[in-house]
Amino acid sequence: MTSSDESTTPPTHAVPTGTFIPADDADMKTIAALIKAARIALVTTVTATGHLHSRPLAVQETDFDGDLWFFTQDPSSKVDDIRGHDQVNAAFESGKGYLSIAGRATVVHDREKVDELWTPMVEAWFPDGKDDPTVALIRVDAESAEYWASTEPGVVTAFKIAKAVVTRSEPDVGENKSVDL
Repeated sequence: MTSSDESTTPPTHAVPTGTFIPADDADMKTIAALIKAARIALVTTVTATGHLHSRPLAVQETDFDGDLWFFTQDPSSKVDDIRGHDQVNAAFESGKGYLSIAGRATVVHDREKVDELWTPMVEAWFPDGKDDPTVALIRVDAESAEYWASTEPGVVTAFKIAKAVVTRSEPDVGENKSVDL
């Protein structure tokens, strides 16, 4: 194949990089399912010196409505990062796919919300309980998301990738979308 034969057009199932479309109900359901399947996000903040810093945080079980909730301690370095630069990213991975959510974070001290989201699992991180004055929440107001979702078993996906290598084609391993939330 010569370079004149090569196409730079993205496959029809892909959205060109940097193109975000408004999320519809199906997108919101897909995003919610990926969050629920993953449970842990790598939340990336920007430090005072401009460096990116990622930390694993358990997302709290709520219906995804555009907000993500995480417990944290205040004071902490991640809280300092958020107060200095509120843009964050939460990245998720599960057997159902991958999800990246960009948004703005705020540190929330709301006893009612803490009570609502508190679980025995959270208590493991806060031995003094939910009344500990350092207990806080991080709320991420999601602005955009990109996801790669698959409903097929991992074996099928692996076969499609292997087939694509042999046939020199791009594997169709699921849906990839970039959406505004």
